[in-house]
Amino acid sequence: MIRTEDLTRRYNGTLALDRLTMEVREGELLALLGPNGAGKTTTLRLLLGLISPTSGRIWIAGEPMTPARHDLRRRIGYLPETPGFWERLSALQNLEIYARLYGVPDPRRRAMALLETFGLAERAREAVATFSKGMRQRLALARALLPHPPILLLDEPTAGLDPEAAREVRELLQRLKGEGRTILLCTHDLEEAERLGDRVAILRTRLLALDTPARLRARWSGAAVAIEVADDPTRYLPVVRDQPGVQAVGLRGAQIEVRVTDPQAVTPHLVRRLVEAGAPILRVTPVEASLEEIYLRIVRGEPELPDTP
Repeated sequence: MIRTEDLTRRYNGTLALDRLTMEVREGELLALLGPNGAGKTTTLRLLLGLISPTSGRIWIAGEPMTPARHDLRRRIGYLPETPGFWERLSALQNLEIYARLYGVPDPRRRAMALLETFGLAERAREAVATFSKGMRQRLALARALLPHPPILLLDEPTAGLDPEAAREVRELLQRLKGEGRTILLCTHDLEEAERLGDRVAILRTRLLALDTPARLRARWSGAAVAIEVADDPTRYLPVVRDQPGVQAVGLRGAQIEVRVTDPQAVTPHLVRRLVEAGAPILRVTPVEASLEEIYLRIVRGEPELPDTP
């Protein structure tokens, strides 16, 4: 549904985006992660045709996107990081104006339907100036959906929201994803990215990684187990290191954390050897790296794990 090839953008000689080649599949939610200044917002503006690339190409639904393709832009709903409204106008009036700009038939009916969908119908005739930030985000999502777009580009939709409002917005995104829309979500919230995203892209001017969270873990973290013992765990480190299938060993409190090639094959043998060595084992649990840990490893330039036979 969205595809880029060697997409590059410079601002006055400064490289903002470096040869981005990426695809967002139809019906997929792709979470785009990266530090501030990584090129995420620039990517969204390029996809919308608001700015032209320095080089590279963009396709929306199989057709090339350029700033002149207003017809393609109508197929995209956009939520900017700081959505603006006419504060003195009501929510209904704001949506009606945008509906007319989009050429939506029966603007008032469409606006009211969306206000109902987003739980804002009772406040439809109140000035937007009286709305909380969470209500404004819901209104901004309603505005993005006015022309029935199959594609949504969302820039930090839950930034600055309290936990309850953020949950409401995430639930709305789950609903939109369930409707089969193609969604590109820019976020700094890694838990949100993992919860909502089918895949995760990590950007730092250039694309560093693009895959499912599970595959990213396998490539940058691998399988691991934590073995908790009742006495000094350092006594048993030599035993652990000598076992076949052990890739790396570390300590976290009373736990020995062991990265292994195959947990099902290696763990029973490892536990047996520790028991033979006199280790008072309290528990053995699988360890899964958080997406935050994986993200930091990738952004810091740590290498992928080597393939193991």
